[in-house]
Amino acid sequence: MTAQKRAVVLVSGGLDSTTVLAMAREQGFACYTLSFDYGQRHRAELAAAERVSAALGDVEHKVVTLNLDSIGGSALTDLDIAVPEEATEGIPVTYVPARNTVFLSIALGWAEVLDACDIFIGVNAVDYSGYPDCRPEYIASFEAMANLATKAGVEGRKITIHTPLMDMGKDAIIRAGLALGVDYALTVSCYQASAAGLACGRCDSCRLRREGFESAGVPDPTRYD
Repeated sequence: MTAQKRAVVLVSGGLDSTTVLAMAREQGFACYTLSFDYGQRHRAELAAAERVSAALGDVEHKVVTLNLDSIGGSALTDLDIAVPEEATEGIPVTYVPARNTVFLSIALGWAEVLDACDIFIGVNAVDYSGYPDCRPEYIASFEAMANLATKAGVEGRKITIHTPLMDMGKDAIIRAGLALGVDYALTVSCYQASAAGLACGRCDSCRLRREGFESAGVPDPTRYD
């Protein structure tokens, strides 16, 4: 019997990454889920990441501790910077400097340890809030670097960064997840959720999530504060 291919899946506990995990599992991968305690504004998303990883049958769930709050520069890592509650132009203050580069680098390291050549991340160029590290050009560049800078890549075992949500709107993401059995009540997307995981209903992430459920024509299971 052929061994199941392994994949590292970045899971934040939010709607998008949970959908990606369901997609990776549907594609037949043995999923190793990776989350980060990086000094973010709240920890409710970490509890959600653990919940969805277990619910979707991961092999192992790992939480890596970083201290991105030590450099700050984002409303998600600096409590002195307010989370905006209205849509803004350009790159918003909720952008965390170099976050996806740091996260993908650690995922790449774990993938090498696991002898896995596939990494899944829930970046999206449609409803992406203006983040520069969610664009297809960025992912293509990181993948090229990964294949130059790793033992696996040098030996000809191509590293692939999978971004199945890249061209999907939030409503399409939700419909895809529901078709795969995702329970979105387990997820937390809010930038400033309470300790119990209740969403504020006002931040950009809450707005995109709410509009997605409305456009998909399905009930919104989000618990609001």
